[in-house]
Amino acid sequence: MSDLKIVVTGAMGRMGQALIRYICSHDGYELHGAVERHDHPDLARDIGALLLGRPLEVKLENDVRNVILGAQVVVDFTLPDAALRHAEWVAPHGIPLVVGTTGLSAKQRAKLEKLAKHAAIVLAPNMSVGVNLLFHLARHAAEVLDEEYDVEIVETHHRNKVDAPSGTALRLAEIVARQWDREEPGEYFDHGRQGSVGVREYGRIGLHAVRGGDVVGEHELHFFGPGEALTLSHRATSRDNFVKGALRAARWLQGRAPGLYDMQDVLGLR
Repeated sequence: MSDLKIVVTGAMGRMGQALIRYICSHDGYELHGAVERHDHPDLARDIGALLLGRPLEVKLENDVRNVILGAQVVVDFTLPDAALRHAEWVAPHGIPLVVGTTGLSAKQRAKLEKLAKHAAIVLAPNMSVGVNLLFHLARHAAEVLDEEYDVEIVETHHRNKVDAPSGTALRLAEIVARQWDREEPGEYFDHGRQGSVGVREYGRIGLHAVRGGDVVGEHELHFFGPGEALTLSHRATSRDNFVKGALRAARWLQGRAPGLYDMQDVLGLR
Protein backbone atom coordinates (compact mmCIF):
# COMPACT_ATOMS: atom_id res chain seq x y z
CA MET A 1 0.00 0.00 0.00
CA SER A 2 1.46 3.35 -1.05
CA ASP A 3 1.82 6.18 1.44
CA LEU A 4 -1.22 8.41 1.66
CA LYS A 5 -0.22 12.05 1.06
CA ILE A 6 -1.97 14.13 3.71
CA VAL A 7 -2.30 17.87 4.31
CA VAL A 8 -3.08 18.86 7.90
CA THR A 9 -4.75 22.20 8.55
CA GLY A 10 -4.68 23.58 12.07
CA ALA A 11 -1.26 21.94 12.26
CA MET A 12 -0.17 23.55 15.52
CA GLY A 13 -3.41 22.90 17.38
CA ARG A 14 -3.85 19.94 19.73
CA MET A 15 -5.32 17.66 17.10
CA GLY A 16 -3.05 18.94 14.35
CA GLN A 17 0.08 18.19 16.35
CA ALA A 18 -1.22 14.75 17.34
CA LEU A 19 -2.01 13.97 13.70
CA ILE A 20 1.41 15.03 12.46
CA ARG A 21 3.24 13.06 15.11
CA TYR A 22 1.21 9.96 14.29
CA ILE A 23 1.59 10.36 10.51
CA CYS A 24 5.35 10.72 10.83
CA SER A 25 5.77 7.70 13.11
CA HIS A 26 3.61 5.15 11.26
CA ASP A 27 3.94 3.47 7.89
CA GLY A 28 1.41 4.18 5.18
CA TYR A 29 1.24 7.94 5.57
CA GLU A 30 3.19 10.94 4.31
CA LEU A 31 2.85 14.49 5.58
CA HIS A 32 2.40 16.44 2.35
CA GLY A 33 1.63 19.83 3.89
CA ALA A 34 0.94 21.67 7.14
CA VAL A 35 -1.19 24.82 7.40
CA GLU A 36 -1.88 27.36 10.14
CA ARG A 37 -3.56 30.74 10.47
CA HIS A 38 -2.02 33.67 8.61
CA ASP A 39 -0.55 35.28 11.74
CA HIS A 40 0.94 32.22 13.41
CA PRO A 41 4.43 33.00 14.78
CA ASP A 42 5.99 29.79 13.40
CA LEU A 43 5.03 30.27 9.74
CA ALA A 44 7.71 29.21 7.23
CA ARG A 45 9.50 27.07 9.82
CA ASP A 46 10.02 23.34 9.24
CA ILE A 47 7.15 21.49 10.91
CA GLY A 48 9.41 18.58 11.75
CA ALA A 49 11.83 20.82 13.61
CA LEU A 50 8.90 22.34 15.50
CA LEU A 51 7.21 19.11 16.57
CA LEU A 52 9.62 16.22 16.13
CA GLY A 53 13.08 17.61 16.69
CA ARG A 54 14.12 16.70 13.14
CA PRO A 55 13.53 18.37 9.77
CA LEU A 56 10.86 17.02 7.41
CA GLU A 57 11.35 19.56 4.62
CA VAL A 58 7.70 20.55 5.09
CA LYS A 59 7.25 24.21 5.96
CA LEU A 60 4.33 25.56 7.95
CA GLU A 61 2.16 27.43 5.42
CA ASN A 62 -0.56 30.03 5.88
CA ASP A 63 -2.61 29.01 2.84
CA VAL A 64 -3.85 25.51 2.00
CA ARG A 65 -3.72 26.41 -1.70
CA ASN A 66 0.08 26.35 -1.47
CA VAL A 67 0.15 22.63 -0.62
CA ILE A 68 -2.79 20.91 -2.33
CA LEU A 69 -0.91 20.08 -5.55
CA GLY A 70 -0.25 16.36 -5.29
CA ALA A 71 -2.20 15.95 -2.05
CA GLN A 72 -4.58 13.00 -1.73
CA VAL A 73 -6.58 14.23 1.26
CA VAL A 74 -6.88 17.24 3.56
CA VAL A 75 -7.61 16.71 7.26
CA ASP A 76 -9.06 19.79 8.97
CA PHE A 77 -9.25 20.45 12.71
CA THR A 78 -9.55 24.25 12.87
CA LEU A 79 -12.44 26.66 13.50
CA PRO A 80 -15.72 26.80 11.55
CA ASP A 81 -14.88 29.81 9.33
CA ALA A 82 -11.43 28.43 8.53
CA ALA A 83 -12.75 24.92 7.85
CA LEU A 84 -15.32 26.24 5.40
CA ARG A 85 -12.73 28.45 3.68
CA HIS A 86 -10.39 25.47 3.29
CA ALA A 87 -13.22 23.38 1.85
CA GLU A 88 -14.06 26.15 -0.64
CA TRP A 89 -10.47 26.08 -1.88
CA VAL A 90 -9.93 22.30 -1.81
CA ALA A 91 -13.22 20.64 -2.86
CA PRO A 92 -13.42 22.19 -6.38
CA HIS A 93 -10.14 20.38 -7.14
CA GLY A 94 -11.77 17.06 -6.27
CA ILE A 95 -9.49 16.47 -3.30
CA PRO A 96 -11.20 14.59 -0.45
CA LEU A 97 -11.51 16.21 2.97
CA VAL A 98 -11.88 14.96 6.51
CA VAL A 99 -13.49 17.71 8.62
CA GLY A 100 -13.33 17.19 12.35
CA THR A 101 -13.93 20.85 13.17
CA THR A 102 -16.89 21.35 15.52
CA GLY A 103 -19.25 24.28 16.04
CA LEU A 104 -20.37 24.66 12.41
CA SER A 105 -23.66 26.52 12.04
CA ALA A 106 -26.55 25.14 9.99
CA LYS A 107 -25.67 27.63 7.25
CA GLN A 108 -22.03 26.54 7.20
CA ARG A 109 -23.01 22.89 7.08
CA ALA A 110 -25.34 23.64 4.15
CA LYS A 111 -22.44 25.25 2.29
CA LEU A 112 -20.31 22.18 3.00
CA GLU A 113 -23.06 19.98 1.56
CA LYS A 114 -22.92 21.99 -1.68
CA LEU A 115 -19.14 21.68 -1.83
CA ALA A 116 -19.49 17.92 -1.39
CA LYS A 117 -20.90 17.81 -4.93
CA HIS A 118 -17.31 18.29 -6.10
CA ALA A 119 -15.41 16.06 -3.67
CA ALA A 120 -15.93 13.34 -1.08
CA ILE A 121 -16.07 14.85 2.42
CA VAL A 122 -16.29 13.14 5.79
CA LEU A 123 -17.78 15.50 8.38
CA ALA A 124 -17.91 14.19 11.94
CA PRO A 125 -18.02 15.97 15.30
CA ASN A 126 -15.93 13.17 16.75
CA MET A 127 -13.60 10.83 14.85
CA SER A 128 -13.26 8.27 17.64
CA VAL A 129 -14.40 4.76 16.69
CA GLY A 130 -15.76 4.30 20.21
CA VAL A 131 -17.78 7.52 20.12
CA ASN A 132 -19.28 6.61 16.77
CA LEU A 133 -20.31 3.27 18.19
CA LEU A 134 -21.91 5.31 20.99
CA PHE A 135 -23.90 7.22 18.34
CA HIS A 136 -25.04 3.88 16.92
CA LEU A 137 -26.12 2.60 20.34
CA ALA A 138 -27.85 5.90 21.15
CA ARG A 139 -30.02 5.54 18.07
CA HIS A 140 -31.13 2.07 19.09
CA ALA A 141 -31.73 3.13 22.69
CA ALA A 142 -33.91 6.06 21.63
CA GLU A 143 -35.81 3.75 19.31
CA VAL A 144 -36.76 1.48 22.22
CA LEU A 145 -37.06 4.08 25.01
CA ASP A 146 -39.79 6.55 24.14
CA GLU A 147 -40.46 10.06 25.44
CA GLU A 148 -41.54 8.67 28.80
CA TYR A 149 -37.79 8.62 29.43
CA ASP A 150 -36.03 11.90 30.26
CA VAL A 151 -32.78 12.37 28.35
CA GLU A 152 -29.87 14.30 29.83
CA ILE A 153 -26.43 14.63 28.23
CA VAL A 154 -23.35 15.66 30.22
CA GLU A 155 -20.03 16.38 28.49
CA THR A 156 -16.66 17.26 30.04
CA HIS A 157 -13.64 18.72 28.25
CA HIS A 158 -10.39 20.56 28.95
CA ARG A 159 -10.51 24.19 30.00
CA ASN A 160 -9.33 25.50 26.60
CA LYS A 161 -12.18 24.11 24.51
CA VAL A 162 -13.91 27.11 22.97
CA ASP A 163 -17.31 25.72 21.94
CA ALA A 164 -20.05 24.42 24.22
CA PRO A 165 -21.79 22.10 24.24
CA SER A 166 -19.41 19.86 22.34
CA GLY A 167 -20.21 18.76 18.81
CA THR A 168 -20.43 15.19 20.11
CA ALA A 169 -23.03 16.14 22.72
CA LEU A 170 -25.09 17.97 20.11
CA ARG A 171 -24.88 14.98 17.79
CA LEU A 172 -26.14 12.68 20.55
CA ALA A 173 -29.03 15.04 21.22
CA GLU A 174 -29.87 15.24 17.51
CA ILE A 175 -29.83 11.45 17.19
CA VAL A 176 -32.34 11.07 20.04
CA ALA A 177 -34.54 13.91 18.80
CA ARG A 178 -34.70 12.59 15.25
CA GLN A 179 -35.47 9.11 16.52
CA TRP A 180 -38.40 10.74 18.29
CA ASP A 181 -39.49 12.33 14.97
CA ARG A 182 -38.40 15.87 15.81
CA GLU A 183 -37.96 17.74 12.52
CA GLU A 184 -36.18 20.65 14.24
CA PRO A 185 -34.15 18.95 16.99
CA GLY A 186 -32.66 22.14 18.44
CA GLU A 187 -36.08 23.40 19.48
CA TYR A 188 -36.24 20.61 22.07
CA PHE A 189 -32.85 21.20 23.71
CA ASP A 190 -32.42 22.72 27.18
CA HIS A 191 -28.90 24.03 27.75
CA GLY A 192 -28.35 23.84 31.50
CA ARG A 193 -30.83 25.05 34.08
CA GLN A 194 -30.93 27.93 36.52
CA GLY A 195 -33.53 29.38 38.82
CA SER A 196 -37.15 28.32 39.11
CA VAL A 197 -37.50 26.37 35.86
CA GLY A 198 -40.60 24.42 36.82
CA VAL A 199 -41.38 20.74 36.37
CA ARG A 200 -39.37 19.00 33.67
CA GLU A 201 -41.31 18.66 30.43
CA TYR A 202 -41.54 15.32 28.65
CA GLY A 203 -39.71 15.15 25.33
CA ARG A 204 -37.06 17.72 26.22
CA ILE A 205 -33.33 16.92 26.03
CA GLY A 206 -30.96 18.49 28.52
CA LEU A 207 -27.35 19.33 27.65
CA HIS A 208 -24.70 20.26 30.19
CA ALA A 209 -21.10 21.34 29.54
CA VAL A 210 -18.30 20.97 32.10
CA ARG A 211 -14.87 22.55 31.49
CA GLY A 212 -11.67 22.07 33.46
CA GLY A 213 -8.09 20.90 33.52
CA ASP A 214 -6.79 18.77 30.67
CA VAL A 215 -9.70 16.35 30.22
CA VAL A 216 -9.57 14.96 26.67
CA GLY A 217 -13.29 14.25 26.46
CA GLU A 218 -16.08 12.50 28.36
CA HIS A 219 -19.72 12.05 27.33
CA GLU A 220 -22.65 10.58 29.23
CA LEU A 221 -26.09 9.96 27.74
CA HIS A 222 -28.72 9.32 30.41
CA PHE A 223 -32.20 7.89 29.90
CA PHE A 224 -34.16 8.36 33.14
CA GLY A 225 -37.40 6.37 33.15
CA PRO A 226 -40.04 5.19 35.58
CA GLY A 227 -38.27 2.83 37.98
CA GLU A 228 -35.01 2.60 36.03
CA ALA A 229 -32.22 4.51 34.36
CA LEU A 230 -29.88 3.66 31.47
CA THR A 231 -26.55 5.41 30.92
CA LEU A 232 -24.33 5.14 27.84
CA SER A 233 -20.91 6.72 28.26
CA HIS A 234 -17.56 7.17 26.57
CA ARG A 235 -14.28 8.45 27.96
CA ALA A 236 -11.31 9.43 25.83
CA THR A 237 -7.94 9.22 27.56
CA SER A 238 -5.80 10.02 24.52
CA ARG A 239 -6.20 12.03 21.32
CA ASP A 240 -4.72 9.10 19.42
CA ASN A 241 -8.27 7.69 19.23
CA PHE A 242 -9.38 10.73 17.25
CA VAL A 243 -6.24 10.60 15.11
CA LYS A 244 -6.72 6.95 14.20
CA GLY A 245 -10.35 7.58 13.31
CA ALA A 246 -9.51 10.60 11.16
CA LEU A 247 -6.83 8.66 9.28
CA ARG A 248 -9.18 5.74 8.84
CA ALA A 249 -11.64 8.18 7.26
CA ALA A 250 -8.88 9.65 5.08
CA ARG A 251 -8.02 6.20 3.74
CA TRP A 252 -11.71 5.31 3.26
CA LEU A 253 -12.28 8.43 1.13
CA GLN A 254 -9.81 7.37 -1.54
CA GLY A 255 -11.73 6.67 -4.75
CA ARG A 256 -15.03 7.54 -3.08
CA ALA A 257 -17.70 9.37 -5.11
CA PRO A 258 -18.38 13.02 -4.22
CA GLY A 259 -20.77 13.42 -1.33
CA LEU A 260 -21.06 14.32 2.33
CA TYR A 261 -20.31 11.33 4.57
CA ASP A 262 -19.75 10.78 8.27
CA MET A 263 -18.01 8.22 10.47
CA GLN A 264 -21.09 6.00 10.47
CA ASP A 265 -20.44 5.53 6.75
CA VAL A 266 -16.72 4.96 7.30
CA LEU A 267 -17.37 2.28 9.93
CA GLY A 268 -20.25 0.61 8.07
CA LEU A 269 -22.76 1.34 10.85
CA ARG A 270 -25.57 2.57 8.63
